[in-house]
Amino acid sequence: MEFLNLPVIGKPLWMWAGFMLAVVTLLAFDLGILNRKTREIGVRQSLVMSLVYISLGLGFGGLVWMQLGATAGVEYLTGFVIEKSLAIDNVFVIALIFGFFAIPPALQHRVLFWGILGVIVLRAIMIGVGAALVSEFGWVLYIFAAFLILTGVKMLFAGDKPMDLANNPALKWLRRVLPISDTLHGDRFFVQGIDSRTGKAARLATPLFLALVLVELADLVFAVDSVPAIFAITTDPYIVYTSNIMAILGLRALYFALAAVLHRFAYLKQALAVLLVFIGGKIFIADALGWEKFPAALSLSITFAILAAGVGWSLWKTRKAPALPGAPGASA
Repeated sequence: MEFLNLPVIGKPLWMWAGFMLAVVTLLAFDLGILNRKTREIGVRQSLVMSLVYISLGLGFGGLVWMQLGATAGVEYLTGFVIEKSLAIDNVFVIALIFGFFAIPPALQHRVLFWGILGVIVLRAIMIGVGAALVSEFGWVLYIFAAFLILTGVKMLFAGDKPMDLANNPALKWLRRVLPISDTLHGDRFFVQGIDSRTGKAARLATPLFLALVLVELADLVFAVDSVPAIFAITTDPYIVYTSNIMAILGLRALYFALAAVLHRFAYLKQALAVLLVFIGGKIFIADALGWEKFPAALSLSITFAILAAGVGWSLWKTRKAPALPGAPGASA
């Protein structure tokens, strides 16, 4: 069993294998036992599942703390909190995608489940590339930091522009290259039918599949912000990847409760913008003060303070705001 101690990207193979086994077990339990049948997930079940996932995420952070030390544990927790917070914007986009394709709540879990499998692979690739760049070229961290600052400033002053999914380039391309069914066919991504363009029998992609592709693309876009943000916290690929995935697993469960009240987080985007500026800026601050690294505990405290201010202000200012159309629990 010596091969289990072989180093893989800075950590023993058994640590990576143990984490991936835990993720696969969670997903198998979720789909194979809890959600075998296509049905709508209620807010209560969503909150219970979310509490379980958050507890597991924090529990894994405790293991990181015991195995790798207090600093690594705090860095994991900071990455976990930042990823979950940044992903709230992703939930907003997902709710819009589901509304655009008229995906009923009973089918949304299927899209989110298969979407998370894609996220696990995509994040592994992006984090692997990022880790290689940072390891080979230390100055890449300063590029990440500058990118985060510019992204935060842009978010802060961009305003709220409605997404035009009908003219989305990816969706236009899919409709051009794939035979598409105009209607849903239960929980199926593909069905046999007649291609309206050729009049011949063909395997048609359903709106459920189009929604899945756009959800994956949305996560890819958001990962461009979140992955550099975590690397600005720590350059340890193990902590970066595990905090990312554990946060995303929990957010998928939380979607069905969060989407129904997402309109209450209208000002959270500004808080996230400030958070991105802080995360990028702290690398330059540490250099200016002659610190080897910005203190992990201080970084976590400031992160919590920024997010708490954004959530508190949002809840106060949107007390009477209506729910998003197409979100679980929203009126038709």
